[in-house]
Parts: sequence; C-alpha cells; structure tokens
Amino acid sequence: MPVTAKLSKAFYDRMGDDVANELVNWFNSVDTAYRTDLRELNELNFARFDAKLEQRIAELRAELREEIAALGAELRGEIGNLRQEIGNLRTESRTDLAGLRADLSKEIAASKASLMKWMFVYWAGTALAVIGVLKYWR
Repeated sequence: MPVTAKLSKAFYDRMGDDVANELVNWFNSVDTAYRTDLRELNELNFARFDAKLEQRIAELRAELREEIAALGAELRGEIGNLRQEIGNLRTESRTDLAGLRADLSKEIAASKASLMKWMFVYWAGTALAVIGVLKYWR
C-alpha cells in the first residue's frame, strides 16, 4: 500500500498542481518499485537461507546416523565383552564351588571319622563300665 506523499501548500502554489501531482506520483512509483525490489530480494535471500538450512539439516542427520551406528556397534561389542566376562565368572564360580564342595566333603568325612572314633571310645568306656558294674553286683 503506497504512502501518498503530501507536500506543503507553498510548494503547490509555486510549482503548480500538475507538476506537484506528477512529482508525488513519481515518488509513489519509485516507492512501489523499491518495495517490490526489496520483497523480491528478501524472497531470494529466504530461499537461499532455506536451501542452506535444508542442506545443513540433511548433513546433520547423516552425521547423527553415523554416530548412532558407531555407538550401536560399540555397544554391541561391549555387550559381547560383558557376556564373555559373565561366562568367565560363571566358570570361575562353578570351579570355586566345586573346590569348596570337595573341601567340604573332606572336612565332613574327617569330622565323621573323628566322631566315630569318639563315639567308639565313649561307648566302649560305657560298655566297660556297665560290665564292671554288672560283675560287681553279681
């Protein structure tokens, strides 16, 4: 929407209505031309900006995809290492548990042997005492 230039009454009186109106129309046409040029320039600049933005977004997406793929591969490797470590721990714990069971079995066997020995000593002593008491009472 062009802005109508208003000139002073003195200017109209000195130059005349025709010349002043022609000058106002010329100013208005120049204003319209500049506005049109400015709008076109802004649209061109925006189009270039939009194209660069789209290009940079595409580059960023490609970089992100590469990084995500690299992280995924690294994560899969670490998960594999973790699984291997867990397998090693299971093997170690099974070996240690088997050793503990063997040691415990030996200890239990030794305890049984010791207990049997002491039980024999106890019952033998008790039997001798009972036999001695029976002979004494008869």
